[in-house]
Amino acid sequence: MAEAAVADRIRESFPGIVPAAAWGETAFFYNPGTVLPRGVYFATIKTRDGENDRASRLDRPGVYRLAFGIGQKAYRAEFGRLPSRPAAAGIVDTGHDFAVLDTLLPHPVYAWMGWVCVLNPGAATFERIQPLLAQAHGLAVSRFRKRAQVT
Repeated sequence: MAEAAVADRIRESFPGIVPAAAWGETAFFYNPGTVLPRGVYFATIKTRDGENDRASRLDRPGVYRLAFGIGQKAYRAEFGRLPSRPAAAGIVDTGHDFAVLDTLLPHPVYAWMGWVCVLNPGAATFERIQPLLAQAHGLAVSRFRKRAQVT
């Protein structure tokens, strides 16, 4: 799927999502009514390597990474135990090739927080991860309510 199609599906499928250009990526925040200054991170689409994040090899033409936080319980269901937090400028030690395309992977930097990613998801993979995206959306909604003190 094209990066723009993934972004469109995210905006159309999950209410309260506000996209923003942030830190060299498109960040999707849950922030209905823009109650909070930024909102709560829901997902990101990153198109280039960062200073401390090169494991996905986003320097390849046309490669992008969709990343989202599914929480620790869902992460364990997908991949087993959470990895340890990496050292500064390091990546998590999971044994995965973080540059493989169209495969659900632990996030190379933030897996320890329950984040996962897919590089250039195909249509079938994108459909497969819909329940995980819904899980991530639910977590963002919950965190938003706590921060905004909305019931």
